[in-house]
Amino acid sequence: MVADTARATGKADGGPGRARGGFGGYFDRYEAAQASGWATDLQAAQRIVVLSVLVDGEVVDQVLCDGVREDVRAALGLTSARVGFSYDIPARYFTATPHVLSFRLPDGGVLSYMGAGGVGSLAPSLAFTEPQRADLRGHLDGMAHNILRGWTLRPLGPDGATTAAGTVLITCDDVRIGLARADRMRGDVGAANDSDPCCGFEFVVPPDLRGGGPRRYRAFALPGMLELAGSPLLTTTVSDLHEVRLRTLAAGMGRLQSELARMRSELDLLLPSEGYHLEDFDRWARSYYDTLRARVVAGRALAASAGGEACATPLVSVLLPTWRPYVPDFVAAVESVIAQTYDRWELVIVDDGSKSDELTACIEAFCRQDPRIRCIRRSRNVGIARATSLAMQSARGQWTAFFDHDDLLVDVALEVMVRAAATTGALLLYSDEDKIDRGGTYREPNFKPDWNYRYLLGCNYVCHLTMVDTATMLRVGPLRREYDGAQDHDFVLRCSEILPPGRIHHVPELLYHWRITPNSTAASVSNKQYAVEAGVRCVADHLLRTGHPAQVDAIDRLSIYRVEWAPDSTGPLPAISVIVPFRDQIAITRACVLSLLRHTEYETYELVLVDNWSTAPELQEFLAEMRSEPRVRVLRIEEGFNYARLNNLAVAGSDARYFVFLNNDVRISDPRWLHRMLGEITAGSDVGIVGAKLLYPDRTVQHAGVLVGMHGVAAHPHLGLPGSEYGYVGRARLSQELMAVTGACMMVRAALFREIGGFDEVGLPVAYNDVDLCLKAHERGWRVVWCAEVLAEHLESLSRGSDLRPEQEARFFRERQVMLERWGDRAFFRQDPFYNPSLSSTGRLFYTLADPAGRAPI
Repeated sequence: MVADTARATGKADGGPGRARGGFGGYFDRYEAAQASGWATDLQAAQRIVVLSVLVDGEVVDQVLCDGVREDVRAALGLTSARVGFSYDIPARYFTATPHVLSFRLPDGGVLSYMGAGGVGSLAPSLAFTEPQRADLRGHLDGMAHNILRGWTLRPLGPDGATTAAGTVLITCDDVRIGLARADRMRGDVGAANDSDPCCGFEFVVPPDLRGGGPRRYRAFALPGMLELAGSPLLTTTVSDLHEVRLRTLAAGMGRLQSELARMRSELDLLLPSEGYHLEDFDRWARSYYDTLRARVVAGRALAASAGGEACATPLVSVLLPTWRPYVPDFVAAVESVIAQTYDRWELVIVDDGSKSDELTACIEAFCRQDPRIRCIRRSRNVGIARATSLAMQSARGQWTAFFDHDDLLVDVALEVMVRAAATTGALLLYSDEDKIDRGGTYREPNFKPDWNYRYLLGCNYVCHLTMVDTATMLRVGPLRREYDGAQDHDFVLRCSEILPPGRIHHVPELLYHWRITPNSTAASVSNKQYAVEAGVRCVADHLLRTGHPAQVDAIDRLSIYRVEWAPDSTGPLPAISVIVPFRDQIAITRACVLSLLRHTEYETYELVLVDNWSTAPELQEFLAEMRSEPRVRVLRIEEGFNYARLNNLAVAGSDARYFVFLNNDVRISDPRWLHRMLGEITAGSDVGIVGAKLLYPDRTVQHAGVLVGMHGVAAHPHLGLPGSEYGYVGRARLSQELMAVTGACMMVRAALFREIGGFDEVGLPVAYNDVDLCLKAHERGWRVVWCAEVLAEHLESLSRGSDLRPEQEARFFRERQVMLERWGDRAFFRQDPFYNPSLSSTGRLFYTLADPAGRAPI
C-alpha cells in the first residue's frame, strides 16, 4: 500500500491517483459501513483538504482530511501526517437498493477508490448495500459516578484472535454526545474471551446532562455503528439517589445526619466542575508541561541566587537498544535526547541486527551530526536484554538512563533527574510517565508512589524514566536474557537487593512519553504474553534469592502478580489473638464469630469476644453458646464505648505474638485469611502491621487501605469500585505498602503494639485510633502493608454507629482535631508518599487531578 501511495502523487508513474490542481489521494478502504482514505494538496501541504461526500451523485455531507496517516507522510515525504479521513455512512442508506458512494476534491476531481487489488483496480466510486458487519463482541455495562462503562472486541483475522474495537460512539436520547476509546484495561474480559485485555471504555457524562428525568444512553462500536449488547441503557442517577434517600428517611429519621454527610461527600462528583480529571488528562498535561518548564527555570534561578559552588554536571549515558523500529518514531526518540536542556549526555545506540539500510543511514547521520551519539552494531539479533547489556558495558557516564527506541523524553527530563540525584543522594531514581498516541494525544498517566517494595513485587511500577548510578548498575550486573520482556523488572528487583530504601528516590514529575504503537506493550499487554511469564519468574526468583520463597502467579494473565507466601516450616505456628468487641447486635456478632470459626484453617489462634456492657435479651444464650467453643474467651467490660480501651484491655494479658483487631460486622469466607496475613507480616522483618481488603455486601470496595492527609485527615481509595476491578494502575488488586490500614481487620505484631502503647484511648477513643497507630509505627521505622489477597465482607461501623449522628459529631470533631494537631506538620501527612502530588487530595481519589499551577520550583 505504501508503494501505491507513492504512485498516487504521480512521483512514480503519473498514475491515476493524481488529481487536477495538485491534489493527491485515494479512497482506499471500506469496512463495516466506514469509508476511509486520504487526500492532500501537494501545492500547499499544510492546508487541510475538505472533501464533499456524494451518495448516488448527490452531495450529502463533507469530511475533513485531518486524521493521522503516518504511512502517507513517510511515503510522500510530507511535513504533516494529518491527511487522513474516515466517514461513517449514515444508516438510512443501508437498504436493499444499492447505493453509490464517492468523494469529490475541492477542484471538482473525484477521489479514486482503490480496492483490494491496489492501483490495478481503481474505480471512481463504490457501490454498497448492507454494511459489512464485523463479528463484534461487547457490552455497555452500566453507569456509576456519572461514568458509562463497557467493553468491545473485534476479530483480527481467521485465526480467531481479537482486539479492541477502537472507538465507541455514545448517544443520549439519540443525540451524539461524544466518543470513547476502547483501550482501558479489562482483565476480566481478556481472561473470559482469551483476548486483548485493553478493550474497556469509559465515558464521563457531561455535567449538563446530569439531572432531570431518565435518559436513554446508547453505545455503538465504530466503524460500522454496531450497537453493543446492554444498549440502550435507561438510567438517571438523580432518581436513584432520591429513591435511596426516601427509603432511608422512611426507615428512621435518626439516620438523616449520616445521609446528609454522604450527600456532602458526593457533592463534588454531582456538580459540574472546572477542574481536571483523568478523562481530561490531555488538557491537563499540556498545562502541566508548560508549568514544568517554568518550574525548572525557576529552580535554576534559585540555585544561582543561593550562590556557593556551581552544581555538578555529571555525564549521563542514555542507552537505546533498537531492532527494526518504525524509523520516524526512532528519529523522534533520538531527537528528544538531542533536545534535552541538560547537555552533558551521551547516547549509546545498539543496533541489534536490524539489517535495515534505512535505519543504518539514519543512525550514521545522527552520529555525524552530534559527537555525543555513538552506535554499537550487532551482526545478528541477540534480544533486548543482551543488547542493553552491551550498552551498559559501554557507558562512560556517572549516571545511566534507560530508553526505548520509539519513546520520547520530555525536554527537561535529564536536568530534573540529575538535580534530584544531587539533592537526595539517591543511587536509583525513577520518574512518572504517560503515553502518547499517533495523534499526539497524551494519555494514561502513571502517577507513581514513592518507593514501595511490596507494590514492586506485584508489578514493575518503576518502569520509565529510570536513572541509576553507573557503578551501582555494574555492581548489580547486566540484564538477564532469561527474563526478556521483564528484564527491567528483574533489574530493579536486583537493585533493591543491594540498595537500602533511602538510596532509591521517586521524582514525582512526568518526564517520559511511552509511545502507543500496534506492537508495543503500551498498546496491548496481550502482544507480549511472554513478558507476563517472564515477570512471574523474575519475581519468584528474586524472592527465592532473598530467603522468602513464595508462589507467584499472574493475575488474569496480565503483568500484575499475586504472591502467596510459603509457610514457615522451621517451628510451630505462632499464637494469634483475634479481638472482636461488641455491644448488643447479637445476630450480627454471631454471624461474624461463626464465619470465623467455620472458615479459619489456621490452628493456633484464640478468639476474644469483648462484651461492652450488652443488655440484649438474647445475650446470655449467645454467651453460653460461645463458651462451648474451646477457642473463644469472653471478656465483659462495663464501661462506656471506647474502642481503643476495649482492645487495649483485651490484649493486656495475652501472650500471643500477633494481635488481629476485627470488627463484629466483618464476615470471613477465606479459609486461609490468617495464613495470608501472617505470611505478609513475616515476609519482611520491618513489616509491623497488615490490613485486609474489605468489601461491602454488594461486593464493592469499602477498604483498600488508607491515604493520610486526604479530605482533611484520611480517606479510603477506590471506595465503591467493584471488587474485581484493578483500580488505578492495579492498586485495588495489588498488595502494597501504605501509610495506614483500617482497624476493622488489622494484624499487628504484639511487641510493636506494646512498644507504641496500644491504641490512644484518651485522645482518640473511637475514630482514627487505627490510623494513629499506623503512623506511630511508621515513625519507628516499621512498614504497613495492605494485603489485597485477604478478602472479607464488612458492613462498616455497625458496632459503634455513625460518627456523624448529632450526638457523636462533637466527639468526632475533637478526634479529628487531635489528628491534625498531632500529625498535621509531618511531611508524610502533608503529602502521603504513596499518593502522587499530581493527583488531587480533595476530589475523588486516583481520578481528580491537582491543578498543575502553583507547584514549587524544581
